[in-house]
Amino acid sequence: MKKIRIGSGAGYAGDRLEPALELLEKGNLDYIGFECLAERTIAIAQQEKLKNPEKGYNALLEYRMDKVLPLAWENKVKVITNMGAANPIAGAEAIARIAEEKGIKGIKIAAVIGDDVLEKMKDYQDTMVWETGKSLADLNGEIISANAYLGSEGIVQALKDGADVVITGRVADPAVFMAPLIYEYDWSWEDYDLLGKGTVVGHLLECGGQATGGYYAEPGKKDVENLARLGFPIAEVSEDGSFIITKIAEAGGLITRHTLTEQLMYEIHDPANYITPDVIADFSKVEFHESCKDVVEVTGASGKEKTDSFKVSIGYKDCFIGEGEISYGGPGAYERGKLAAEIVKERLEIRGISVDEIKYDLVGVDSLYWNEGKQYAQPEEVRLRVAARSKDKYIASIIGEEVETLYTNGPAGGGGATKKVSEIISVASVLIPKNVVHFEVKMLEVK
Repeated sequence: MKKIRIGSGAGYAGDRLEPALELLEKGNLDYIGFECLAERTIAIAQQEKLKNPEKGYNALLEYRMDKVLPLAWENKVKVITNMGAANPIAGAEAIARIAEEKGIKGIKIAAVIGDDVLEKMKDYQDTMVWETGKSLADLNGEIISANAYLGSEGIVQALKDGADVVITGRVADPAVFMAPLIYEYDWSWEDYDLLGKGTVVGHLLECGGQATGGYYAEPGKKDVENLARLGFPIAEVSEDGSFIITKIAEAGGLITRHTLTEQLMYEIHDPANYITPDVIADFSKVEFHESCKDVVEVTGASGKEKTDSFKVSIGYKDCFIGEGEISYGGPGAYERGKLAAEIVKERLEIRGISVDEIKYDLVGVDSLYWNEGKQYAQPEEVRLRVAARSKDKYIASIIGEEVETLYTNGPAGGGGATKKVSEIISVASVLIPKNVVHFEVKMLEVK
C-alpha cells in the first residue's frame, strides 16, 4: 500500500530551522509543512502590509527558504506553508527570487489567496462577536484585518496545478498537512471519516516539537533527552487514513503515546466535535499504540459533515499597554517590592491617572497566578512589573515613567528599571457563510 511521509517544519512563526533541514536531509519525506500563523500574527502582518505593500508575509520566510528550497528540490520534497500571512503573493514572489538566485529552474510556486475578507465585513455588522457577545458594529476599535480560516481545497488545487511550493494566508492549521493526503489519495470531500483522520494527522504535526516532547518535558517527572537538538515529527500515512507518527532516530526528543496525547488535547475544547473548514473531526476515540521506540500508531479518528460557515479572525486596534519593571535583591527584597507597588499605585491616584485595567506583579511570586493572601517564603530577589491598558498612548506611557522614578525616590536598592508602551492588536472572531468566500491560486514558475 502506498504511503506518504509528511514532516513538520515549524510549529509557530519564529520556530527553529535546524529540525526542518534535518527532516529534509534524512526524513525520506514527500512533503514538509511549515505552520507559522496565529490569530494575532496575521493581524500584525496586515499592519506591516499597510505600511509596505511588498511585505506582510512571515519575517523569516526568506531566511527559511534560502536553506529549505535547495534541499527540498534535491530530495523531491514539496513544501507547504501558511507563511504568506497577509500577503501570499508577495511571499511567493520572494520565494521565486530565492529559487532564481539558487539556480533552481522549473520550480513552481503557488500562492493561495481568498482568505482576506476585510471588505466583506461591512455586510456582517450585525454578526455576533464570540469574545464579547455583542455585534461586530459594537466592537470598540479600528478593524485592520479580517481573514477567513480556509480549508484544504486551495492547497489541493495548487498541487493539482503542479506546484512544488505552496504558500497561503490564513488556512486552518491541519490543512497544511492534510491537503497532500487529499491530493495524493484523491479522497472525497464527502468522506468525512477519512477527512477526520487527516485532521488528526495535521493536528499532531502542526505544533512541531510539541509532539516530540518539547511541551511535554518536565525535569524529574517527564524527562526528555537532548532537548537542545529536539527533532520534529513525521507522519507516515496510508491511503485508508491509517498512520504512524515517528521522528528521525538521531534527533532529540521522543515520540510516545504520552507526548502525542498532550498534543492531541492541545487547543481542543470538545474532542468529539473539533470544527474545521473541511470536517468536524472526532478525536474522542483516538488511541495511541507504541509499536517500537519513537513509533506510535494512531487509530480511532473519525469525522462528521462540515459546517456551512467559516470562522473569521478579525484584528483591530484595541488599546495601548504601558509597562514598567524594576528589580530588588537581598534581605527584605519582597517587602521592598511590595512597597514599590504601593507607591506606584498611590502616585497614579495623586496624578489622577485612570486606566481601563492595571496589574501589579512581583515576578516569581504572583505574576502567573492570583495568589492574594498566600504566605511566601522570603525570596532573595523580586522584580516588580506594573502593566496597564489604556486607549490613550500618553496615559499608558505614564505607567513606565512612575516605575522608573522609583530609582531615586525609594524604596532602597531598586535596579534594572525598564519601560515601554505597546500598541495592542486584539482579535475578535465571527462566522460568515462559506458561499461568500472564494479561493484563488496564483502560480509562478522559475525558468
